[in-house]
Amino acid sequence: MFENLSGRLESIYKKLKGRGVLKEADVDEALREIRVALIEADVSLPVLKDFLSQVREQAIGQEVLKSLTPGHQMVKVVNDELTRLLGDEFREIEMAPKPPTILLMAGLQGSGKTTTVGKLARRFKEKGKNCLLVPADVYRPAAIEQLNVLGRDLDVAVYQAGGEKDPVAICKGAVEEAGRTMRHVVILDTAGRTQIDDALMDELKRIKAAVLPHEVLFVADAMMGQQAADIAGTFNEAIGIDGVILTKMDGDVRGGAALSIKSVTGKPIRFFGTGEKLDAIEPFHPERVVSRILGMGDVMSLVEKAEQAYDLEEQAALEKKIKKNAFTLEDFRDQLKQVQKMGSMEQILGMIPGASKLKGLKVDESAFNRIEAIINSMTQEERGRHNIINSSRKRRIAEGSGTRVNDVNKLLKQFAQMQKMMKKFSMGKIRSGFDLAGMMKSRRF
Repeated sequence: MFENLSGRLESIYKKLKGRGVLKEADVDEALREIRVALIEADVSLPVLKDFLSQVREQAIGQEVLKSLTPGHQMVKVVNDELTRLLGDEFREIEMAPKPPTILLMAGLQGSGKTTTVGKLARRFKEKGKNCLLVPADVYRPAAIEQLNVLGRDLDVAVYQAGGEKDPVAICKGAVEEAGRTMRHVVILDTAGRTQIDDALMDELKRIKAAVLPHEVLFVADAMMGQQAADIAGTFNEAIGIDGVILTKMDGDVRGGAALSIKSVTGKPIRFFGTGEKLDAIEPFHPERVVSRILGMGDVMSLVEKAEQAYDLEEQAALEKKIKKNAFTLEDFRDQLKQVQKMGSMEQILGMIPGASKLKGLKVDESAFNRIEAIINSMTQEERGRHNIINSSRKRRIAEGSGTRVNDVNKLLKQFAQMQKMMKKFSMGKIRSGFDLAGMMKSRRF
């Protein structure tokens, strides 16, 4: 995310931080470069002008220019203004006092609306809420079938409208059924269009008037840049929206949509999609996103992902094994699987402070599959006692895993190095991701 913008801003900040004294002319020079960077990011011009004005007003103040570290102070000003631009803080979807909570999803065709419905349903299910998904797009071929497939994959109920073709009647019937069957959440997947038209807006207005949704969420394609913000503004004026979900953020190297939407619509970005899989959705915490933009990583999101991926009992058992120096190749394989649950390695690296400076770093995701295949080709005894693996065993393992003997040697060497490293640390120094989460949340880290 924001790869181009991050690179430009990092080079600007590097110049500023290297100066012991900051003059007004230095601020203006930096702002010119920031302006170019934001134009390249496809940020809406009115938003850009307001942002630069706010930054300049604060940056030329005495507390910045006469600070002991003016360059760092300037970075803080930009950080604070970017956070304000993105919406200050994350706001969770609140459950209605009396179920069901009704969510109306709106957006253009191709924005990823139906997939986002599935992602939200999965997220609610993880929180113990049962959902009813409503296929109210009666125009797009296979739209209803797509939602039914998602429902089956997630084991989440999908409303069956029979032969009904009126989207308003479908939504009303679904909400009534949700009330009868005690559903916590109803998610209405409405029709999109390839362009904004009066018929689309009129249909959404009628659905909204009929079911009185608790939230209207506009789904926008981040790849569209400031155009996504303009379209979100049009929807907000026509039907009134409560928030935005940005899709395809993993492919958005510019960031114009994210940086423009809040100012254009006055509504916050609530979530963002980072891939096609149903778990590839994250809460939009503005301060964390800004931290990523500025190349400072996002440790809190990384910790939260670790908490979701790692089982506490398994982690406790693992710590005991490490204490007893009984960590095996089988344990190593299981740990790799846990890491994979956290998302792609590129996403994980993006959350690690300083990782953005490793330009050109590419992670070979297929390496995980090769390691797993090699370990799976070993006998139970070999996984527990890797030292018994001799040349003939290595050839058998390589053949069974579809790899080379050299790959087996590499894995065994790396594993042996890992075991040596574990011996050097006491359990006071090797802690689980949950202990790290506790330290972060209690400010001890």
